[in-house]
Amino acid sequence: MDTLTEEQLGLLRSMLAQRLDALVRVGEPAARESGLPVSEVEASPLDRATARLLNDLTLEAAGQHTAQVQVLRHALAKFEDGSYGMCEECGQPIGVSRLLARPEARLCIACQTRAEKR
Repeated sequence: MDTLTEEQLGLLRSMLAQRLDALVRVGEPAARESGLPVSEVEASPLDRATARLLNDLTLEAAGQHTAQVQVLRHALAKFEDGSYGMCEECGQPIGVSRLLARPEARLCIACQTRAEKR
């Protein structure tokens, strides 16, 4: 398997940084807002159920956003310690094509496949 060139590393780092920056910019206005987007007022049971569903979806989306930010920060931190591009399970290099498709990838294809089968 080919090792990453400095040019490829620079491109991947830039891709990760841009994605992180975009997520942080999107998340800042949401973080400033307090409370849930839909308040439950005295209404019909269906209206209350709809409000709860919308609030649950908003909370789930916020959780996904936070998780994605953490994944990107983890990938960028691996540049600092020199472990970027190495599988966290087996220690082998992650393929360049996989990293170009998913720069935040933590596992090589073989280890990812095994993990998904578990």
